[in-house]
Amino acid sequence: MNAVDSTRVRKIRIALLVGALALFALLYAPQPVLPQLAHTFQLSPGTAALLVSASTLGLAVAAIPLGTLSEAVGRRRTMVTSLLIAEVLGLLLPFVSSFPLMVGLRLVQGAAVAGLAAVAAAYLADETGGRQLGTTMGLYVAGTTIGGMSGRLLGGIVSDFAGWTGGVLAVALLAAVCTVLFVVLLPTERNHHRQALSWAPLLGGLRAALRDPVLYAPYLVAAMGMGSFVAVYNVLGFRLTAPPLLVSPALAALAFLAYAAGTVTSALAGRAADRWGRARVLLTGLVLAVLGLLVMLADDLVLIVLGLVVFTGGFFAAHSVASGWVGARASASARGQASALYQFAYYGGSSVGGVLGGTAYGAWGWSGMTVLLCCWLAVAAVGVWITRSHAGGAVVAPAQAREPQVASES
Repeated sequence: MNAVDSTRVRKIRIALLVGALALFALLYAPQPVLPQLAHTFQLSPGTAALLVSASTLGLAVAAIPLGTLSEAVGRRRTMVTSLLIAEVLGLLLPFVSSFPLMVGLRLVQGAAVAGLAAVAAAYLADETGGRQLGTTMGLYVAGTTIGGMSGRLLGGIVSDFAGWTGGVLAVALLAAVCTVLFVVLLPTERNHHRQALSWAPLLGGLRAALRDPVLYAPYLVAAMGMGSFVAVYNVLGFRLTAPPLLVSPALAALAFLAYAAGTVTSALAGRAADRWGRARVLLTGLVLAVLGLLVMLADDLVLIVLGLVVFTGGFFAAHSVASGWVGARASASARGQASALYQFAYYGGSSVGGVLGGTAYGAWGWSGMTVLLCCWLAVAAVGVWITRSHAGGAVVAPAQAREPQVASES
């Protein structure tokens, strides 16, 4: 790689890191203030969680259309336009006083950010693929964890003295800075050849992404893993601020520092998958997530935080490998659609899991919710194991050996 290409790759990585920070800060801005919102609007935990689930539902529904559209109009244009619209809606949200209207606004905002979430992996695979794809994708996912952590942490702390409106506005302003950097830094794609806006080739790519049985394992990990993850973080504030713990909202927000574990493990998992194979690292991440949930059963703040760190690290390790697997496995003509399908599973799981998890917590408490989430993660692990066997071991071969094959197939 020459100096020009090396500089371009660094710009891409930095741009997508700050873009991911903005995206995830906006997407989950209400999450740390759900207890305050529930109190203000007299809502149950499950109903308050609709503010998070609405945005992820919008993203899930819009991911495939926008991922497909990016094949025709260009990946950069799709990502930039999407993030700008989402930012404008994020700045409006704190000034809305009707809960149903807030839910509707969040639904549209989620649909807007789908253009970045669904296309980023395909853009990375096109522009910085090859042997470094696992590492590059790991760094991108690490950026999503930074966005998730900083947005939740900032919103939770500010809300303790400025209310939920101040917390959500603070996150929107942080995202605005990152959005500007993203627009300025992200280069126009070089390696993606736009297709004519014709249904036949675009739907052909979607069919190709659906017909590959190996891709169903990462789709399943996305749905079950993200459903479990959002359920935990949606109700965490309710558990920490209620008896017997009675933690203040500002201190409860510090629990979101557990996202730092995801920042580390997502980057490490990408490298580990390049070396030891995707299925092996995926299963390890899912096992760690289950262990973290079991540790969190104790009514002890230290153990809850420790379990949260392990759970978060395990989830993001699995997500990093699963998302990179999709980008490497799919053919060039189906890469955008395969990435969009992954995002559909990821955020569809978030929407359903967030509501079901909050409902389970309200009905059966933290222990009942934990049983449900462990079952979801077990289903994901079985899916990976079956795919591993179905592929005759190819999936567990070192990813470095596979990447040139994927590039040649492209």
